[in-house]
Formats: sequence, C-alpha cells, structure tokens
Amino acid sequence: MAAQASLPALIRKKRDGERLEEEEIRSFVRGVTEGTAQQGQIGAMLMAIRLRGMDAAETLALTRAMAASGRALAWPPAWRGLLVDKHSTGGVGDKVSLALAPALAACGCKVPMISGRGLAHTGGTLDKLEAIPGFRVTQSPEQMQSILERVGCCIVGQSEELAPADRVLYGLRDVTATVDSLPLITASILSKKAAEQLWALVLDVKFGSAALYPTQESARELAQSLVAVGERLGIRTAAVLSRMDEPLGRCVGNSLEVLEALECLGGGGPPDLRELVTTLGGVLLWQCGLAGAAEQGQERLGRALDDGSALRTFEAMLGAQGVPPDTAHRLCAGTPAQRRQVLGQARVCEELPAPSAGWVQQVQALPLARVLHELGAGRARAGDPVNPHVGAELLVAVGQHLREGEPWLRVHHDGGLGAGGRRALQTALRLATGPPRAPPPRLAEAILPPGAPALAGFAPGRGDGQ
Repeated sequence: MAAQASLPALIRKKRDGERLEEEEIRSFVRGVTEGTAQQGQIGAMLMAIRLRGMDAAETLALTRAMAASGRALAWPPAWRGLLVDKHSTGGVGDKVSLALAPALAACGCKVPMISGRGLAHTGGTLDKLEAIPGFRVTQSPEQMQSILERVGCCIVGQSEELAPADRVLYGLRDVTATVDSLPLITASILSKKAAEQLWALVLDVKFGSAALYPTQESARELAQSLVAVGERLGIRTAAVLSRMDEPLGRCVGNSLEVLEALECLGGGGPPDLRELVTTLGGVLLWQCGLAGAAEQGQERLGRALDDGSALRTFEAMLGAQGVPPDTAHRLCAGTPAQRRQVLGQARVCEELPAPSAGWVQQVQALPLARVLHELGAGRARAGDPVNPHVGAELLVAVGQHLREGEPWLRVHHDGGLGAGGRRALQTALRLATGPPRAPPPRLAEAILPPGAPALAGFAPGRGDGQ
C-alpha cells in the first residue's frame, strides 16, 4: 500500500519537472505490475513523463525496473556472446525479420527474436508468420531454448512472464496520447531486450512520411537514446536510421510479404530488402565477434542467403514452431505457384492503371498502407483479426517511365475495394514529366556507441548525442 500512497506525490514531482530517483521509479513500476496503481494514476504519470521528459539516468532506471518486473530468460553459458536480436520501429512492407533471423542463425548466432503485431498502418512480424498454416508464435521460455538448440532462431510473441509492466504501459500509452514519448519508447523496447539476456542488439529506426518519426533528426534522437541506454544495460547496441517514405520491397500485406521474404532467403528478392537484411545482420555479426568488421559480416550474411543455408534454417524454424513438415517444405522449396497455394490467395486480384503518362518519381507508402488496412490487412485495435491475403504488389520502380493506362499496382482483396479506395491508392503514385533525380539512399545513418569504428557507407553518428 505504501507504493500506492506515494504515487500522487511521484506524479506531482514529475509533473513539476523534477527528476525521479531510482527507488521512486521502481515503486511506480511495482504499482503498475502488482495492480495497486489505478489506471488514472498510471495515465497521469505517463502524461507527466511525456510532457516533462526523463534524463538518461531516469530512462535507464525505468528500463531496468520494467525488465525486472517479470522473468528474465536464461541461456546456456556456451551461448554467451552469440545471443542477438533486432528491433524495428515499424514500417510498410517491412519483412526484414523473416529473412534476418534465419540468416543470422545460419551464420552461428542464437536469435531469440521477440516480435509484435501490426497496429494502425504498420505491419507486424507475428501477423506475417501466422499467414503460414500451423505457425505458432506462442512458445514458453523452455520451448524457445529447445528451438534455439535445434535450429538457432525462433520468432515469438512476448510472453506474459516477460516485462509484464511493459504490457500495461504499452496498452495505456495508445489511449493517453503518449506513444511518442522518447523515454517511454526507449524503456518499452529495451526492457524486453534486457529480459531476453542478449549480447548484441541492432535497431532499425525508421523516419519519413510512413514512420513514427517524420524527420531524420527526431529518429536520430530516439536512436541515440536507445544506443546509450542499451550500452548501460550491458547490451552491445547499434542503430541504423532508414527512410520509410516508400514501401520496403515490392509487396505489402502479410502473405505477400512472406513470399517476398522467401525470395530474399533464396538469394533473390528486391535489392532494398536484401541491403537492409545484410546491413543489419552484418552489424550484429561484427558486434558478437563472428566478423572482423560490419562489412565482412554483411558479406557473410549475403553468402548465407545465396548458398541456401538461410532458407534451410527458415524451413527448420517453421517445423519447430508448428508448421507441418510437408507444408514447410513446399513453402520453402516449391515453385511460386506452390508457395501461393500453401498460403492461399484473395478472391480478387486487380491492377490499377496509371492515370497519365510520366516518370515514376515516388510511390508513397502511407496511402497504400491505409487502404490495405481498411481492406482488412491491419487492425485498428489489439485483438482485431487480420486478413492475411489482402495486400498489394508494386509493378513499377522509381525512375521508370509509364504510359497512360499501363498497370502500376496489383491489389489483392476480397471484394471490398470501392471507387474511393481506388482513388486513394492512385494518390500514392507520384509522376513527373521528366526522369527524377536519383532518390536518397534508404539507409541514412548509423548510430554507434562512443569509440566504435564508423561503418562504411554511412554518415557518422554516435550514441552519446554528440
């Protein structure tokens, strides 16, 4: 009861711009976890944090308290130095985890990847995997260890035992307009990673019109916070800033993204998807000592995609997480038609024509995602069902010339696309009268801990905010 009685004083203290001591933060998190804090009190504290902020020490204390609110995963001592994970702040067409986890495992890492579901216009890794018949995202810590021993990677949902305080706070942030709070985002992401007992973590922090953060500057601020706190937690942490104005790859929608991830796992697929997979994986291989530099790690990841070992590992992971072996094999070794048969298809597949002639300047991700969301590809609130077959395929690339009436988008749906939806989709296609300038690179910046060598191909960035 003492924690409950002190909560108004703690809320008042943060409301007035004062910093909270570590024990005060632990007291608040205990109240959240044990249920002694009322929802109104939790919401008031979240808003006070959102408006007044937290310094680095407070954010670290909040992250540690949230990680300690539940069970920490335990791994064999021999795996020390090999346990890695990746986190993305969410985007459109982002199927990186599906290819990255098995590719890392094929290179010798242990990857206990804990992922989330889609909300609003962004897709979720778990929803994509559940488009595969039989795939089970719910695995106990003991089952996770067994899968890692046999396969090297698993992709699962957050266990109720893992960082339970985060589940409460995450749900309330959405309804209290505090989703974009820097310390709350940092603590939410890293508390789960700390409970995973990771050795190394790479973060894909997206910015742009279809991302949580619209500008590179705001994304950099989050990345610096994540890297600084991750390092203080004892996790080797790095972040990559990537643009999210256009979809990643050519496909958006759960089952279509699985098909595209399979292309990448087989050494093909869109170049921008492969670049992001190998870049993030290369950083992790370097962080855990399996490559002398991030560039060498990138090459090793590429070989795992090209030689079939990543695809074989993905097939083994599917089998270990409930997919019947013949289904997993047809999906991974089958023809494109056999793969589509395994996943199923939408009832309607229609192509949209270019409204006029011109050069493709951009295909905006947000209008596509919003229409597909309305057609059933996403959810408005946690627990809503999703239609795995709804999606879209881009038939054009930036810099390509289109004739009037030439198809530029293939939409998969179950009959719900009306004239308004078609008009909205057409707004995503930006045409110019002449060839556009070369677009900026999708990977914009790397944020590394102080003292780490710069990564080739990136503007230098540091995790200490300097």
